[in-house]
Amino acid sequence: MESIQITQVAVVRLPLRSRFRGIDFREALIFKGSQRYSEFSPFLEYKDDEAATWLRAALEFANSPLPEPKRPLIPINATLPAVRPDQVVETLQAFGQFQTIKIKVAEVGQDLDQDLARIAQAHKSFPDANLRLDANGNYSVAQAMKIIRAIADYPIEYFEQPVASISELVELRTQLAAAEIQMKIAADESIRKQSDPLEVAAAGAADIAVLKVQPLGGITRSLAIASESGLASVVSSALESSIGISHGLHLAASLPSLDYDCGLGTASLIAKDVTRNPLVAVNGYLGLDELEIDSALVSELAVDSERQIWWQQRLDRCLKLL
Repeated sequence: MESIQITQVAVVRLPLRSRFRGIDFREALIFKGSQRYSEFSPFLEYKDDEAATWLRAALEFANSPLPEPKRPLIPINATLPAVRPDQVVETLQAFGQFQTIKIKVAEVGQDLDQDLARIAQAHKSFPDANLRLDANGNYSVAQAMKIIRAIADYPIEYFEQPVASISELVELRTQLAAAEIQMKIAADESIRKQSDPLEVAAAGAADIAVLKVQPLGGITRSLAIASESGLASVVSSALESSIGISHGLHLAASLPSLDYDCGLGTASLIAKDVTRNPLVAVNGYLGLDELEIDSALVSELAVDSERQIWWQQRLDRCLKLL
């Protein structure tokens, strides 16, 4: 990095349109570096050692030149939270046009039948869309096999993190092969939460690497993982503001190849953002637009003094770990 700067710090709480991963809002620390604004937004429950990786990414984006883009527009998928079937159409309308729907399944407190009903409704309402599932590692191998058999007739691109561990991913792929079932497996948590993000590829546990810039420590490291893993790549957000999403857009723009729609349309899941020009896809694509911070919205969404202190202390602790 040229020079590390952290100025114009603000902490905001962003309300979500629908409950997502068990939460109704996202908190984020926004700041300006020597080059541009950036975002530090590890989930609240993350320990400092994991959060420090997110900070490394935020500092790189704020203070370093961006990689040369290889494409001006990034294809974007719609994301469907674990909503009821009668909420599917309304939820997805916020994404405008899209060719792919990522469907959240295995939500805590829900069952397999509810997941299947959501998938069926999404396919019925948008029959031309490709589907992909994301369980965040919450299925067992047996549950994953059961739902994969049940959705055999749907246009499923891949199943993201159906089970939690790398060994379970390997076992699932073994059972799929034995049953002669074609289903691509994508790894998310098994890459970004491992001390060695290349272990998934070495074990033959997945076909696709899900790349998220903040959890992986920055664009530079994400590009290296994409290259060294030898897996196909898809870029996703970590439910960030448009500032955090822009990290992922620049990664997606600079990858040598991009074969899948990216999960970077999650600004559509946020009720209020911090920019004048939120990164909402147009005709299924996002461009590398320069973002304009909306100071009025930042003030409106600012957390109280207690939360500001909590985030400042977290920032200080994580800086010491870098």
